[in-house]
Amino acid sequence: MFRWAVSPHGARVNDYIGLMKNFRACCLALIFLTLSAAAAPRAQAAQLAGVTMPDTESLGAQTLTLNGIGLRTFSFLHVHVYVAALYLPQPMTSASSILQSTAPKILWLHFLRNVSVSEVRKSWKKSLIANCVAPCTLSNAELDSFLATLKPVTAGENVEFIFSGQGLTAYENGQAAGHVNNPQMAQLVLAVFIGPHVDAPNLKTELLGGH
Repeated sequence: MFRWAVSPHGARVNDYIGLMKNFRACCLALIFLTLSAAAAPRAQAAQLAGVTMPDTESLGAQTLTLNGIGLRTFSFLHVHVYVAALYLPQPMTSASSILQSTAPKILWLHFLRNVSVSEVRKSWKKSLIANCVAPCTLSNAELDSFLATLKPVTAGENVEFIFSGQGLTAYENGQAAGHVNNPQMAQLVLAVFIGPHVDAPNLKTELLGGH
């Protein structure tokens, strides 16, 4: 950074004074840059179990905000299954209000372990039935049809549910995987995570922003 030069004997004092002035000016500039960098706004992201989720997601021209991020664990050993993140147009803490809202929503799942198709279907079946409370109705045909679309998942896989007022569209690793053209069924899918009878109450609390 600094170049030390050899000057004629008569100019050494002046060179030294000039060098020190330059040194102080450089130090002040470095301090200013450091403080400016610390004060500058940075893109935010939420991290959990080694998974990073952005603070916002774009859905068309609309920007959705991260409402909460949580970890789904299994058994008393707390085996990590997936990280879930819920995005809404604005922060909300009431599960019933979120479920009844027709505003767009995004639910992200990032899987941390492999889950067999039998485990996937067993878990969904139990949760769908438990959270379908009146006036919700769920016929055996509807349940079987939904379960038939489910597949095994592998560690590192991303599953995304995009909810609208008309239903939902599911994506696996960015590829369209299915569509539910039924508002009640779409609401029930989200209720599996934040409904009245969830399997993972801690995850529900985290998705609701800690409430």
